[in-house]
Amino acid sequence: MQGTFAVGAFSGQGWAQLGDLGLALLLSAAIGLEREIRQKSAGLRTHTLVGFASALIVLVSKYGFADVLGGDVALDPSRVAAQIVSGIGFIGGGLIFVRRDAVRGLTTAAVVWLTCAVGMAAGAGLWLPAIAVTVGHFLVVFAFPPLTGRLPRSKYAQTPLRLTYLDGRGVLRRVLQTCTDKGFVIAELTVDRERGGGEQRGVSIWMVVQGPGQISDLASTLADIDGVLTVSGTDLDASAS
Repeated sequence: MQGTFAVGAFSGQGWAQLGDLGLALLLSAAIGLEREIRQKSAGLRTHTLVGFASALIVLVSKYGFADVLGGDVALDPSRVAAQIVSGIGFIGGGLIFVRRDAVRGLTTAAVVWLTCAVGMAAGAGLWLPAIAVTVGHFLVVFAFPPLTGRLPRSKYAQTPLRLTYLDGRGVLRRVLQTCTDKGFVIAELTVDRERGGGEQRGVSIWMVVQGPGQISDLASTLADIDGVLTVSGTDLDASAS
């Protein structure tokens, strides 16, 4: 009985390897579930498959060539596993896109990379580091955003804002003056679309503002200007009453 288990473990087809795969499946699914709940471009299925497959590739790298060893044949277990690190870059690169000079998808791509690492650690039998990194992931995604929100805003930071207002009332002039009064510079301004007609014609614009102040305070002040309909942007959605 013991001999059979030993042979199975050496060939990579024992209960220990199934446990490694099961852990990779569980941890990567936990990470993917968090991404799915947040409606990210890569969700539960993508992260689960990345972590699960990474664990299997590590096991193949460790045990898949044992039958050809001997004589002039030597085995380097790291060579196959190392290709995961470079190969996962193709998936991560497909998740990153740029719109109006704003980069999106970087965090999701990094999480896919982390899930790959967790799967590799689980496949290598490093259960404790795999679990620790998964816990660290949840610490970063849940605890860091409130922390970064408390940090002083850099005067070089640029934030896109989408503003809709009623045309013909001098609203845009007051918006620009308010931004200046609060220490913000308008780095870019483009008309997105117009709607309605007559005196109720609405204009929607994109502004890229740059300044050291709190963007939420600026958005609230802009939303209070008479004639401004909505102010929205990354991590905020302020509307005029």
